[in-house]
Amino acid sequence: MATIKDIAERVGFSIATVSRVLNYDTTLSVSDDTRRKIFQAAEDLSYRKKTERHLSTYKIAVVYWYTEAEELNDLYYMSIRLGVETECEVHKLPMTKLSLDRLSTLQGEEIHGIIAIGKFSPKQAEDICKITENIVFVDCSPDDDHYDSVVSNFEKATINVLDHLVEQGHQKIGFIGGQESYKDHTSDIPDPRQVTFKQYLEDKQLYKESYVYCGEYSVNEGYRLMKQAINEHQEDLPTAFFAGNDSIAIGCMRALLEANISIPNRVSIIGVNDISISKYVFPPLSTVKVYTELMGKTAVNLLLERLTDRQVAKKVILSTQLEIRESSK
Repeated sequence: MATIKDIAERVGFSIATVSRVLNYDTTLSVSDDTRRKIFQAAEDLSYRKKTERHLSTYKIAVVYWYTEAEELNDLYYMSIRLGVETECEVHKLPMTKLSLDRLSTLQGEEIHGIIAIGKFSPKQAEDICKITENIVFVDCSPDDDHYDSVVSNFEKATINVLDHLVEQGHQKIGFIGGQESYKDHTSDIPDPRQVTFKQYLEDKQLYKESYVYCGEYSVNEGYRLMKQAINEHQEDLPTAFFAGNDSIAIGCMRALLEANISIPNRVSIIGVNDISISKYVFPPLSTVKVYTELMGKTAVNLLLERLTDRQVAKKVILSTQLEIRESSK
């Protein structure tokens, strides 16, 4: 089927001009001869305008990387999911929800678009693409050239955290984060926070490998890893820690308080995500606000663009906001 681009190439006018002529834009100032050429080319190429389709006729699937149980340990993905569901309701867009391990149930169904929330390997992206090419990945970007995606700028967030800590005079800075792997076990997933943390401090000759700890993204792991750090470093314990998420940070704070280590007078703590309870723990947690709900809403709008004929892949990178509270100085 011919497109507006085909007509524009045939007549030698811009795509915008051709589109406005074919849509009878009365504000466009072009000659009658130009209009005639465009309509003639449209007829020669058998161009037909696409009929608008009601959104409720689309069938959308939302694929989750995390299980419900895993979401409870890390509310990050739950918040993204709620953003997706809220925006679908706004547009009265029906959706089917399923976990990644049930992806095969979509085979053979007429699915017009998929929003995939979580970390997906290139192989998993290819599997999803077999169901539909209209895909938006949220929190990862398996292939910028082929798939739409929405991600947060964790590299810049980490730089903002470290800039703040260094400006406050911290020279011994630790990192407690999590290590994730793709569900198909193809490889581990590099954490942009940990990667940027290392690069930044190496540039300032402040990086120390023994100050870096990795486990899982949970309160229990934050508690365990901070106890390990306290036992290993004693009086040489870093004066500040950047935690991979708020759950880890809260576990770290509990371990420090049990060891009678003052927060923030002896050790400062900064987390990531700004979950609802972060401002109510003691002391209130400094953190990086990630606009997770907006990530979900943005994904829905990207998918709607795809469904209404955008062909070029688009990657949206959302900023973050450093929220300094009483757990750091």
